Amino acid sequence: MPQIHYLPDDRSIEIDDDDIILEASLRAGIPHTHICGGSARCSTCRVLVVEGLEFCSPRTSPEEELAKKLRLEPEIRLACQTQVAGGKVILRRLAIDSEDLESFNDEMAGKLISTPVGQEKKIAILFADIRGFTAFSESLLPYDVIYVLNRYFQKMGYVINRNGGMINNYMGDGFMALFGLENSDKAAQQAVRAGVEMLEELEKLNPYFETLYRHRLRIGIGIHCGWVVVGKLGASKNQTVTAIGDAVNLASRIEAANKQVGTSFLISDDTYQEVKDLAIVNQCVSVQIPGKSGEYPLYEVVGMPPRPVEIEEVSEVREGSIWQSFVNKLLALYAAAYNWIRKIWSQIRKL
Repeated sequence: MPQIHYLPDDRSIEIDDDDIILEASLRAGIPHTHICGGSARCSTCRVLVVEGLEFCSPRTSPEEELAKKLRLEPEIRLACQTQVAGGKVILRRLAIDSEDLESFNDEMAGKLISTPVGQEKKIAILFADIRGFTAFSESLLPYDVIYVLNRYFQKMGYVINRNGGMINNYMGDGFMALFGLENSDKAAQQAVRAGVEMLEELEKLNPYFETLYRHRLRIGIGIHCGWVVVGKLGASKNQTVTAIGDAVNLASRIEAANKQVGTSFLISDDTYQEVKDLAIVNQCVSVQIPGKSGEYPLYEVVGMPPRPVEIEEVSEVREGSIWQSFVNKLLALYAAAYNWIRKIWSQIRKL
């Protein structure tokens, strides 16, 4: 019968043929960390196989992908993906500390329910940043800087919330907002509409700033839709919901690309595919994204139809009704016609 000997526990257990290491560990009460729940989406269950690698199953596709990304040696295996058959394996768990052990003991004693620290979701990520704010703020008193930022964040936050999003993080004069945390079906539409309304709201706010400080604010907005891990981050009593993943980094790079292109609002191709029937687009540009290979098509958004809730308030129809469906189709037709006219006009101007 196959055996697993654990280090530094110095404990051996007998298992059935083709048992998965992580499942065998948990069944035997071995404190084995597995933050993602054992789905090969993290590396916290990794083990160093000291002896008996020949009795371990080959890497699965998910494990192989993660191993390449982290450049793991053949002896480093994911316990959630590795089966043992036909012999004795000696291994060392690599994620071990007092907090892991305390949490595991509480879980085994029924003091807490084991929950994953994050959940994979497809959401829309919006980044926004004020252009040239550092130079502008140097001409102001500190209290005035706080006043301007709070006034700006208040207006933008209202727009984000109104469209079903939440501002997740403030970074100086910029912020990140997330859409689709509860329901991702309309996350792209909500985020793009929020971006359009942010620019409209800024136009209303700028005369006030111009009167006070003789300065108009300009912002850049970038949106990308993609898969991220959504979870709580921070000290236990001050945790906030955030999103981690390559999609977040790409959204940030798209926002920064506005400086390069000379635009105010850019979205990724993934986002465009979800809103192309509604979004009014001025141009498509190919941009090299720092840290990425090749060029990425980005779309400049200049408009969106009104929010469905506003249509309902005017027409007194419920969302999902026949009339609402008819109104939505008219809006999509309007956006398509507008884009077609823009393209024709652009071609005429080149003649």
